[in-house]
Amino acid sequence: MSKFISVGKILNFHGIQGEAKVGYSKNQQDFFCSIKEVFVLVNHEYKSLKIKSCRLNKTFAIVKFEGINSINDLMPYKNNLLFVPEEVIREALEEDEFLIDELVGLEVYDINDKKLGFIIGVSNNGATDLLSVKSKSNKISLVPFVKAIVTGVSIKDKKVVVNNIEGLIE
Repeated sequence: MSKFISVGKILNFHGIQGEAKVGYSKNQQDFFCSIKEVFVLVNHEYKSLKIKSCRLNKTFAIVKFEGINSINDLMPYKNNLLFVPEEVIREALEEDEFLIDELVGLEVYDINDKKLGFIIGVSNNGATDLLSVKSKSNKISLVPFVKAIVTGVSIKDKKVVVNNIEGLIE
């Protein structure tokens, strides 16, 4: 069975023809509008929704699903998350892109192979992704996920190497 990953959420209806306002992850508008099928979790089962059209607004997408032609058809799905199989996400990843759940738990080392801590989360400040690193002293540091600072990522070795500039991770 495929693992599903959330790519958006049905926020509300748009107009009376069954179009949905859909929120999606920051900077993922091109990926989101390229998807042809999403799934919603209904009664512990993933139900397929085929995307007929997708257009972008400033902060959300307006999506028309096949077979949903009125507000009443859409209302059962309001506030539901939209999912795609993990393989769909993996196919769209660039060379230096990773899934968040792949990064969480990886150990963090400096360029001299000294263990600094481990990743407990990933967030975004609008400009870049940030790794939340918990150090050996239990302090949490936000590390910009840019090549100048994060010099290497090995999912296989469960290791991230950072250029630990002064004051970054203590």
